[in-house]
Amino acid sequence: MTTHVFHRTPERPAIATRARGIEITDAEGKTYIDSSGGAAVSCIGHGDPRVVEAIAKQAATVEYAHTGAFTSEPAEALAERLCRSTTLPLDKVFIVGSGSEAVETAVKMARGYHLARGDEGRHRVIARRQSYHGNTLGALARGGHVARRTPFLPMMPEALLVDPCFAYRHALPGETPEAYGLRAADSLEAEILRLGPDTVSAFLAETVVGATTGAVPPVPGYFRRIREICDRYGILMISDEVMCGVNRCGPFFAIEEDGAAPDIVTLGKGMGGGYQPIAAAMCTAAVHDAYSDAGRSFVNGHTYMAHPVACAAALAVQDVIRDDGLAARVAPMGEKLRQRLESRFGNHPNVGDIRGRGLFQAIEIVADRDDKTPFAASDGMAGRIFDACRDLGLLVYPGSGTVDGIRGDHLLVAPPYNVTEAQIDTIVARLGDGVDAGLAQVGR
Repeated sequence: MTTHVFHRTPERPAIATRARGIEITDAEGKTYIDSSGGAAVSCIGHGDPRVVEAIAKQAATVEYAHTGAFTSEPAEALAERLCRSTTLPLDKVFIVGSGSEAVETAVKMARGYHLARGDEGRHRVIARRQSYHGNTLGALARGGHVARRTPFLPMMPEALLVDPCFAYRHALPGETPEAYGLRAADSLEAEILRLGPDTVSAFLAETVVGATTGAVPPVPGYFRRIREICDRYGILMISDEVMCGVNRCGPFFAIEEDGAAPDIVTLGKGMGGGYQPIAAAMCTAAVHDAYSDAGRSFVNGHTYMAHPVACAAALAVQDVIRDDGLAARVAPMGEKLRQRLESRFGNHPNVGDIRGRGLFQAIEIVADRDDKTPFAASDGMAGRIFDACRDLGLLVYPGSGTVDGIRGDHLLVAPPYNVTEAQIDTIVARLGDGVDAGLAQVGR
């Protein structure tokens, strides 16, 4: 079949023809369990009629109005809902169309904050190695995803990257989680001093790292130390929760568990649940008021920002989460998922780590469990296992370069918040069979 779509891979993928609940069916009639919600997107499952109705109703009312002239009722209601949903002191919401846009918005927002205060020298953004913040050049330039950055390095400024918080790979033998967290966080202070504090605008970090290393949570105390360092040098703290936020880990924002309040938070995937493309950057009143007090506009417009239909869809998704009590299910169902993963892979010779929070879990595949040696990049283990799982009717989210951007493999599982115990059992069973089938291809 001829295609005029410029697909991401040389081969055209299967055509999805139906999606309901946790399942997607292709044009050949094969049905898959969507155990990762794409890239941790489908938080309430596919095809919820309440969201479909909200989209149709808004499209028939006001389908589009440029934000240079109008706001809309769904945008105003959604912003209010988001601010009320978190325990963090976030007061304003800038609504855009994707996670990459949200991150670029956050970075620009931080720069504008400093300009409004007269700190014109603050322009640098520090991030972490083994991080991912989006695929546009501006977001990619602030990330540490080696494979995605490499083709475009000549087009980007040098990334300013400090140590990740990745205890499985970087904690020293005998080092407590708390001591490791302080050591990892202190690399930020060292970089600030190297660059000059008056040149640094913000520090950007995923609360629970997603695509690059696979559901890696911070150790206790890490983000509290990060907050202290940012405050000491007048730097804004940006938490990237595009993947791990909106109840994916339990609380509305994952960082609510970590005792630190960021100045800006990005969110996206769970905001609209895949029903419409939408994301946002939320900030404190102090960040917003720096603009208004200086009579300064935020120069960062997008044609489809705060799109009325997308906002109506996202608001409906948040209604479903509230009305069905889905947020309260994430922690207990996440614990059941962890128990099943531990039971299936806890003694597996090629699974080095099982990690995550809530319904955001991953397994790391290794060649040697005892010394954590990864497979060679040429083995393509994550891709092999993904293909094997797909053949078994299971969709997972694979990642390569887990260890250093080149070597290492992981598989991420992020089912919808209404996943059942029976579905979790099937997911883990098929994942186990897929892991074994992929390993068998390289003689394991």
